Amino acid sequence: MVTDSLYRKENHPKLIIISGPSGVGKDTIARNLIDTDPKRFYFVVTATTRPPRAGEVHGEDYFFFSNDEFAEMIENNELLEYAVVYNDYKGIPKQQIRDALESGRDVIMRVDVQGAATIRKLLPNAISVFLTTETEEELVRRLVERKSETAEGLKLRIAAARQEMKRIKEFDYWVINAEAQQERAVREILSIIEAAHCRVRQKPIQL
Repeated sequence: MVTDSLYRKENHPKLIIISGPSGVGKDTIARNLIDTDPKRFYFVVTATTRPPRAGEVHGEDYFFFSNDEFAEMIENNELLEYAVVYNDYKGIPKQQIRDALESGRDVIMRVDVQGAATIRKLLPNAISVFLTTETEEELVRRLVERKSETAEGLKLRIAAARQEMKRIKEFDYWVINAEAQQERAVREILSIIEAAHCRVRQKPIQL
């Protein structure tokens, strides 16, 4: 006899890590994912000690903190992970993730490759997606066109991106964010999330 419990599918909110080298469009793809259904998805805002770039808004793009403020968060164990990235601190405040998961929303987190490795160890149930461009030449072109670095800083970013590409096999999925095809990348990640919600065995994210 089939019991009613078989028809009550266990389902838990997911945490999706969007990562990859600088210049692949992590912020844009993450934001576009949120825009597909703002009530379903929550975008994790990263804390950083670097100064805001033109057009960036505190609390939306990043939480911009002083070194002293960031140190206090570390002391109070308020960060899921943190690291020094290009001479500035970056980290993920925990409470926003807890609140989003408890509300039943899927959580979208965009982090650098170094941060993604730490989070995968802390939260093995998270879904990790490596985002990249079609070619290395395209990645270099995007970094150059951002014009947000000195010549020395740009050289460092390009060298770091080449090393980060070697870590692609550490991730669950690989999605190409091709030029002028962002919608396709978003659709592919949405399909990954839908598949995760259809797994027979699911475990909750626990911070």
